[in-house]
Amino acid sequence: MRSFLRRLAVTALLAPAAAGAMTMIATPAEAAPAKASEQALQTEINRLTNIERTSNGCPAVTVNAALTKAARGHSGHMAQTGSFSHTGRGGSRFVARVKAAGYAKPSSENIAFGYQTASAVVDGWMKSPGHRANILNCKSKTVGVGAVFSANGTPYYTQNFGF
Repeated sequence: MRSFLRRLAVTALLAPAAAGAMTMIATPAEAAPAKASEQALQTEINRLTNIERTSNGCPAVTVNAALTKAARGHSGHMAQTGSFSHTGRGGSRFVARVKAAGYAKPSSENIAFGYQTASAVVDGWMKSPGHRANILNCKSKTVGVGAVFSANGTPYYTQNFGF
C-alpha cells in the first residue's frame, strides 16, 4: 500500500480551487519531442482513459496539443529533477502551466511515476478516488498526457484535462 501511495499524488485539483491558490504564472517547461516509446504510452493512456470514461457514462475526451505540451513539460521537469509533485518548475501550478501552454480552461491534473505500462498507470489512477474523479469528470472535454523517462529509465506521467 505504501508503494501505491508513493506512486500516486492524492489530488483533486479542480480549476476553480487551483485558480484561487495560484500565485504566479510560469511557462510550461520545455520538453523534448516524445520518443517513440513515450508517444506510444501517451497514446495508449488516452485510449484507456476513454474506455474508462465511456464505460462509466461520460463522453470520450479528445487529445489537445496545448494540454499535451503542458503535461509533457511537467513530466519532463519531474523526470529531470526526480521530484513527484503537482508543483513544477519555478513553483508553477497546474492551472498556470496549462494556460501558459495556450489552453484557456483547465479542468484537472493527475500525476504518477514508476508504472511500466499504460494499463498499470490508468489502473492505479482508477483505484485512487481523486484521480478517478478527474478521469470520470464528464464535464472535461479534452486531455493531454505526457510520459517522459528519466535518465535512469523511470517513467513520469502527467495527465491534464480541460473543459
